[in-house]
Formats: sequence, C-alpha cells, structure tokens
Amino acid sequence: MPRIHTCRILFMPTTPNTPTTPPELDHSELQISYPNDGADGVAVVRLHRPQATNALSLNLQALLSQAFTQLAADDAVRAIVLTGGEKVFAAGGDIKGLEGAGPIEIMERHTERVWAPIERCPKPIIAAVCGYAFGGGAELAMHCDIILAGESASFSQPEIRIGIMPGIGGTQRLVRAVGKFNAMRLLLTGKPVSAAEARVMGLVSQVLPDDQVLPEALKMASLIAAMPPLAAMQIKEVVLAGVDASLETALMLERKANQLLFATRDQKEGMQAFIEKRKPVFEGR
Repeated sequence: MPRIHTCRILFMPTTPNTPTTPPELDHSELQISYPNDGADGVAVVRLHRPQATNALSLNLQALLSQAFTQLAADDAVRAIVLTGGEKVFAAGGDIKGLEGAGPIEIMERHTERVWAPIERCPKPIIAAVCGYAFGGGAELAMHCDIILAGESASFSQPEIRIGIMPGIGGTQRLVRAVGKFNAMRLLLTGKPVSAAEARVMGLVSQVLPDDQVLPEALKMASLIAAMPPLAAMQIKEVVLAGVDASLETALMLERKANQLLFATRDQKEGMQAFIEKRKPVFEGR
C-alpha cells in the first residue's frame, strides 16, 4: 500500500498586525502518497474536497503551495502526479470566498506567490484529469508538464460569466498552448470543451478511459522517474524558458544545458550502460 500523508502547514505572518500564532490550515483537503513506499521516485498529490468538487479555496491553494515546495526539495522524488480523483479534477475557484472581496484584498492575497512553487517546480508534473477542470482547475492543470485526460474530462475558463477573468495564468498559458483563436473562443464564451477537443487543440497530451487515467499517469511518472533526474530537470527548464525567448536564444540555452550534462555522473553511466548493453542506474549526480 502506498504511504498517504495529509499536508500540514501554517499560515505565515505577512504584516506586523498578523497574530503571532496563526491558525492551522485544514490539512485534510490535500493528500500526498508515495506508491511502492517511494521506491519508484513518484509522489501523488491528490486534491481532496469532495464536498466542494475540489474547488480551490485559499486553504487548498496554500496546501498545494507547501506540498510542491516540499516535493521540489525532496531528492527521493523525481516525478509528481497531480490528481483530483476519478470524478472531478477541480471545478474552479471558491466563488463564495471571492464574492465579497474587494480589489485590494484580492491583490493582497498574492496568488502569484502561492502558485509559484507549482510553476517553478523543477520536477516533471503529470496532471491526471477526470471530470471538470474549470477555471482555476484548468489553470492548475496548465501549470503541469503533461496532461492525461479521461474521456469524461472537460476544460473551461468560465470566469467571464461571473464578471471577471482568469487570474492565475489562464489567458497566458492557454494562448501559448492552443493559439490565439482557440484561446479567445474559450475565454470569451466561457464554454467548456471535451477532452477529445482539448486533445485536438493541443491542450491535452493523451485521452484515456477514466479508470485508466491514474494508472497510466503513474506508469508514465515511473518511467520518467527512472530517467536521469538532472537531464529531466534541464529539459523542463529549457523548454519553459525557451518558449518566450527568440529561437536563437532558446537554442543557445539548449546547447548550454546539454553541455552541462556532460559533467554529470549520470551521463557517464547512461552512455557506458548503452555500450555495455545493460540497464543504467542513475543517481541524480
């Protein structure tokens, strides 16, 4: 059985007026497990607000932030699967927590800081999406590196229907994933698209039967985790950094990262194992 943990963190004081003993978060809303007791180098992060279709409350966002901070620093973890289960991924933000908020309060929440550990996580992240991935749920999936979607999955940026717009990267990551015209249709109509249509657009990596999404994500994560982790991290870093750079600059980043990997023990092990026709053992060094 995989080890399962709930994520326990505290709100950190941000102003002199913040109480010195901050309230503890409801850590039951997020679960972290390690299949095969972590032997595969894979961690599974599961959203767990079934009563609210995994809506991304401030509490859950803070838990995600802390979880990815911890996993990024854990050398035993080489790949991460993010899921909401077989019924729903995340049905958007917590509207009840937003309805009465003013602009200054929204600004002071600094969601960019809360989501930064996910955005900047150096390790490959696979989103295993079934059911709704709406609003913040779609934005969360787009923070990942690979999206596996169940046949029941649907994606939407419906913020316009309640008088606002995406605020956690929905306008920017979506247009980079699917192009201007598909992005504008989703953003301006608020209508969802199916997993199959999302796959055609380029938003989804693969569409599977719902009951195969998590097993396939775990299988893929195990495969990635067995690769040299420094190479995996360099590939991710160069791809993400190169997206908004000129081709000349991006190619330079690629060359430098490739050159750097020749200083690693994993490069020596990988090439020697290939020559000797044996399975390599990568250390992450």
